[in-house]
Amino acid sequence: MIQQGKTYLVMGLLDPQSLAYFIGKTIGQFGGKVIYSAQNEIVKRRYLDSSKLIPASEKAALDLRYCDVADEAQVKALFAGLPPLAGVVHSIAYANPKTCMGNEFHTTSLDDVLKSYQISCASLATVTQQAAPLMTDGGSVVALSFDTHHVYPLYNWMGVHKAALEALVRALARRHGRDLIRVNAVSSGPVTTVAASKIPDFEHIGKLWLSTSPIPWDPAQDRQAVANAVTFLLSPLAAKITGQILAVDGGAAIMGGPLMEHEKTPLLP
Repeated sequence: MIQQGKTYLVMGLLDPQSLAYFIGKTIGQFGGKVIYSAQNEIVKRRYLDSSKLIPASEKAALDLRYCDVADEAQVKALFAGLPPLAGVVHSIAYANPKTCMGNEFHTTSLDDVLKSYQISCASLATVTQQAAPLMTDGGSVVALSFDTHHVYPLYNWMGVHKAALEALVRALARRHGRDLIRVNAVSSGPVTTVAASKIPDFEHIGKLWLSTSPIPWDPAQDRQAVANAVTFLLSPLAAKITGQILAVDGGAAIMGGPLMEHEKTPLLP
């Protein structure tokens, strides 16, 4: 599936439960070389170094670089130090939960809204622009999104920025078609990660999936399903797919209301 020996950049690593980590591991299992990026060394120490989920030897073996996508100079510096790339994964989002999410949508903290937009959406354009010269034979850029067809309680401005991200994916797909670079996004169901834990009452969104997804969705276990889809979009098997938002959510996004009793999957013994 993945081009063996080719290099892929996975941006947004936090800890071994993050989608970025699962995606990188999956790429590696298919023979790709993976470079990760994290926001800074403080984030690495707080989340990755302190985690007991993987051994210290595995942490030490990671090729990890630092990049705060809110700083264009850091993005340029990151890509200036990279080898030719076959693909880039943008697994980055941020919103101040006190001002951009919660019970009230309206906020007076416009600076927080703009910062959230820059990190969660606009940074994809900066990343793609810097990655393009390293994809001399074409390549693939994949972003991570969340259902933008519905309005979820408490998610507020992050939902707006995810909708903007998906519009940006389509715009970048048009721009970089001439470079043979494909740009897509995976819209996943809710997954239990450090980042998700910052969303107010995240468990409520997870419970919505229990009543709506035709195929059962497990926020704690289905990270791998998301990683598999991202890896597919990075691969030559998706050579003619660009500008698309691939929903990997158990089918919840298509549903017009909760499942009826006769539609629910029987409980396994």
